[in-house]
Amino acid sequence: MHEPVGDARPGAGGVVLTRRKGAVAAVAAALVLLAGVSVVLGVQQAGRRDLERGLAGQVTALLERSTPAEHHEHGHDFGEDAGQVVCAVEPFGFDPPDARAVSQVRWVYARHMCAVTGAGTNWAMSVRASGPIAVRLGGTPWVRVPEPGPGYPDRVREIVPERYHEEAFEEFADEGVIEAARERFERLQAAR
Repeated sequence: MHEPVGDARPGAGGVVLTRRKGAVAAVAAALVLLAGVSVVLGVQQAGRRDLERGLAGQVTALLERSTPAEHHEHGHDFGEDAGQVVCAVEPFGFDPPDARAVSQVRWVYARHMCAVTGAGTNWAMSVRASGPIAVRLGGTPWVRVPEPGPGYPDRVREIVPERYHEEAFEEFADEGVIEAARERFERLQAAR
């Protein structure tokens, strides 16, 4: 039997709460609080995804507007028969880290893969460059690409803040980003 809580005398107008009902009420309150926190976190995650999509679009456009000669200047050699550059970009960080809008971001840290259309080339055989990059947005955008070769991981760590080092060496999390670039590549190649 449950012990009443409060004034349980008949006619006293009090509410009879049992320990079980009190526990149920506490659990219900905790669930409501947890649901509220989940909604807030979900909205924040959705906001971050939207921001990352916007940053990916800006960096992709910047890389794809670059000529093969400009790509060569930052370490990518696509050859003499290079056509149009097609890129997949997936941000894994940005500065300042508390930015909530693309206009607030100064630096984007992203995985990228760029391929170049060319005579008779398909996606699988295309000349490609990939890896982590750091891109300064704003006034004069600047793309920093770590030089390949011995010591490459150290050069990546030089351009990416320590809080993003682990993500810098991961693969693309969303294969759809690469698939979308491949489809754009194939459409451009077919139009040549």
